[in-house]
Amino acid sequence: MIGVVGNDIYGRELSSQLQALGADTVSLTIQEEVFQTYTYTKKYYGDKEDPRIDFGLKNSRSAETDEALLGHIESALMNYDALIFNQQVSGSITHQKFIDGTNTLFEKFNDKIVVLDSRHFNSSFKNIHRKVNEIEIAVLNGLDLKPQDDVSISEVRKLGTAVYEQYEKPVFVTCGSRGIVCIDAEGITEIPGIQLSGKLDTVGAGDTTISALTLCLAAGISPAESAAFANHAAAVTVQKLFTTGTASGDEILQLNKEALYNHKPELAASLSRARYLPKSEIELVDENVLSKMGHIKHVLFDHDGTISTIREGWESVMEPMMIKAILGEKYEKAGKELHMQIREQVLEYIDRSTGIQTILQMEGLVEMVDAINVVPKEEILDKFGYKNIYNDALMEVVSIRLEKLGSGQLNMDDFTMVGSIGFLKALKERGIKLYLASGTDKQDVINEAEILGYAELFDGGIYGSENDIKKYTKKMIINRIIDENKLRGNELAVFGDGPVEIRECIHSGGIAVGVASDEIERSGLNEEKRSRLIRAGANLIIPDFSQTEKLLNLLFNK
Repeated sequence: MIGVVGNDIYGRELSSQLQALGADTVSLTIQEEVFQTYTYTKKYYGDKEDPRIDFGLKNSRSAETDEALLGHIESALMNYDALIFNQQVSGSITHQKFIDGTNTLFEKFNDKIVVLDSRHFNSSFKNIHRKVNEIEIAVLNGLDLKPQDDVSISEVRKLGTAVYEQYEKPVFVTCGSRGIVCIDAEGITEIPGIQLSGKLDTVGAGDTTISALTLCLAAGISPAESAAFANHAAAVTVQKLFTTGTASGDEILQLNKEALYNHKPELAASLSRARYLPKSEIELVDENVLSKMGHIKHVLFDHDGTISTIREGWESVMEPMMIKAILGEKYEKAGKELHMQIREQVLEYIDRSTGIQTILQMEGLVEMVDAINVVPKEEILDKFGYKNIYNDALMEVVSIRLEKLGSGQLNMDDFTMVGSIGFLKALKERGIKLYLASGTDKQDVINEAEILGYAELFDGGIYGSENDIKKYTKKMIINRIIDENKLRGNELAVFGDGPVEIRECIHSGGIAVGVASDEIERSGLNEEKRSRLIRAGANLIIPDFSQTEKLLNLLFNK
């Protein structure tokens, strides 16, 4: 640990705490005069944070202190594989001679890894890896931007490349929830952000990022893979409130298992950025998928919202049911602000969990009821109890539709996406094995597929919830299809209107087709679904199956 502290209570406390963590503080220089240990306080009243108070903003380092620091830096470069050079406080570097001396050392030890994170001196140092944010990379290119300005990912790629070409050392550009862009000798790698819910505290995320990044680089891991690891570490840290966030190896590994990546956020947010295959409504989200076409042998479909619309509106049933469960007897008396706050949380959860089994959604509801703490603990139901309430409410709607179907008032076309049945039959004619997988209870899925007349097309099986995640998840089905048939990723395609099946398909290396369906009209694009599916990683987006021939020609390279 190299740095400067004052001869004050904060400096002594910092040294003590670092030593307790096992850090070597021999190189922590004490400056007796004109120097306060940099400290800031964060005041909390309940869950409300007041503006922080900073100390040590008017420090001036002496020439003697600078010389001591240069000696410590040289010693570190001689004896260690990597060095983090972190400068965040205005006035923390006061002499050009120190910058010149540091650059001389960095040139002398150019084979060592030095990672710079500097708020005020980014352009002053050479022979270093740079960790910057999107505003800092713009400023390095001579642009005059404010912290609140937006810089697109495409612009970040250009700006980062310019800096890499100038200094010929890896550049890491952190872009908040949009992830990290890494530029090095191997080219440009976009590390997608991770979708996080609930309250976040981003203070310290940058420190976590540079620490994890440098650790990986020192271990010989490539810059792009190091950035991916750092991205996960920071995502762990920002979820820790009212404390100094840390990220353990176990926490990072656990997040990696369940991370929801935020792919192409700018494209997802803007329909005007969409690119379509010629004379079609098929949106090409990832052009790299074109090289995977022509090998498909197995296709898995989600059910509700992808093929069937018999359960259209399930979200509008689940929303009030969850709000009532969370507020309990206070549902009618709850103030507008509380009601809106709960509704916002519920809608965010429904959006994020679309596609998983209903029983898992209810498991999440139990956790929400418990955490919000309005309903007495002894009155909280288990996931099965809440599922029964939801199913009863939903089946009231579904039963009316099935009655109309059975009586002939409506027909199969009224409850299926336009072109979907013809598309299924066309796949069967090509010898493709079909699978149907839903988050709805298995027997209900089978019954509805039989009533709508396409159950027999799914020779690979019809799957649904069995109230036990050890027996069924979409991830399990996808992995089983790949393992049992010894498939390469490009031999499996997945169609779905929910992020779950899309994410699992991408994870397995398959071809993910997002069905951004308007379930009310049964055709046309639902922009909210499009956004959700792109962020989940979909390679292609279709609004429905009306352009069957064009879609088939694309999938099978005709």
